[in-house]
Amino acid sequence: MQYYLFLDESGDHGLTQITPHSSIFLLCGVLLQSEAYDGFNNQFNQIKQHFWRSNEVIFHSRDIRKCQKEFSILLNYEVKQHFYQQLNQCLSESPYTVIASAIKKDLYIKKFGKLSNDVYELSLSFIIERAIFKLDEIRSSDKKLDIILEQRGKKEDAKLREHFQRLVARGTGFVSAARLNEYGLKIHFRAKNRNVNGLQLADLVAYPCATFVKEPNRPNPAFEIVSPKIYAKSNRKYGFKIYP
Repeated sequence: MQYYLFLDESGDHGLTQITPHSSIFLLCGVLLQSEAYDGFNNQFNQIKQHFWRSNEVIFHSRDIRKCQKEFSILLNYEVKQHFYQQLNQCLSESPYTVIASAIKKDLYIKKFGKLSNDVYELSLSFIIERAIFKLDEIRSSDKKLDIILEQRGKKEDAKLREHFQRLVARGTGFVSAARLNEYGLKIHFRAKNRNVNGLQLADLVAYPCATFVKEPNRPNPAFEIVSPKIYAKSNRKYGFKIYP
């Protein structure tokens, strides 16, 4: 049985310059079984067709919030209400699992310094590890996991690919290399213009999760929608890690 883990980030993973707008880095994964992804994909494209008569619109959280580019149609209040109703229904009803890792960069630097391990790689390791835990709970034979990320640049992608290969070869602190390899892990990089709906889902989920980390007491209706999707175990949000 095929599973997909789509990844997207909120915030800058760099540790050299920190501003109030870049104090949090969050990497978000959404895990779906292939048939569930087909259903989500169809529903997502129906929303695009309804409002733009095209599947080619790329949903980006910032553009939606700012009503920019194609999303300038959301400046119309009635259209905006109708759009969010359909989008929220899709996000609420689709069967995906959220696994996210957040870094509070100022506290992280105080504890580990600026020369510590790459926070993107740290977050990726956590998400893959928890995805394996989740898949271990599913009774099915021959489970395979493909990891899909958006391209960031040749140098960055090559570095991340190397980290992934080390991870598969050595395992993590809680998951052995043999256990990882049972899932036939593969990593794929996709350009933004490839219009991968799974990556757009990860983008839409990442922002409210990062906002929750920054301001946990702030009203956050989007997080209330995705929060029940976070991987939980023994009544604990096992798939949501905040460092340090």
